[in-house]
Amino acid sequence: MLDELKKSVARSALEYVPKNSIIGIGSGSTIKFFIEALSTISKHVKGVVSSSYTSEKRLKYFNIPIIDLNTLDSLDIYIDSADRVNFSMEMIKGGGGALTREKIIASVAKKFICIIDKSKYVSKFDNFPVPIEVIPMALQSVSREITKLGGIPQYRKNFITDNSNYIIDIYNLHTNNTISLEEKINNIPGIVSVGLFCKRKADVLLVSYMNGVKIIS
Repeated sequence: MLDELKKSVARSALEYVPKNSIIGIGSGSTIKFFIEALSTISKHVKGVVSSSYTSEKRLKYFNIPIIDLNTLDSLDIYIDSADRVNFSMEMIKGGGGALTREKIIASVAKKFICIIDKSKYVSKFDNFPVPIEVIPMALQSVSREITKLGGIPQYRKNFITDNSNYIIDIYNLHTNNTISLEEKINNIPGIVSVGLFCKRKADVLLVSYMNGVKIIS
């Protein structure tokens, strides 16, 4: 049932893909379905900037051209999913570990379309874990600083990011002032990026329900 909701919202996102464009895409199970849907109109797409090796493999499977972000001056649209999205369209991302590349692509895109199923749309983040990508030598020092902020750091075992770094999932964070929290965590030496997408949040949110897809902007 959940896969059907993901497929539904993935297909709906095709309406936002401009003809003859280069788009950015994220990672995860919903994006897997989006790439499959994109393959049906791939002749109208010049190429895709991908946020992960996993997404790149799927793009190659469907013969969709992959573009290096460094060759572009701008990017019209970025389509990605999220682990949680609140009613202000702020997001927690990074369950799949691609948060840094996702944040880079989102930062340069003129429009960010976030596609999720209804289970990801929440009023508050509550105690949902916030991932951070950490340079390996800073694992312990970063963990100590996170503890000072009131968080409980948990090292994601046997996981290496596409950037050859580690992931720490932070539990018990108070996420009332999300933008301030994002800035504080990003300023800790050794952290590459935090999975709070609050300064650069979604411009358009597509949420799939059993009776259809709701558009929020």
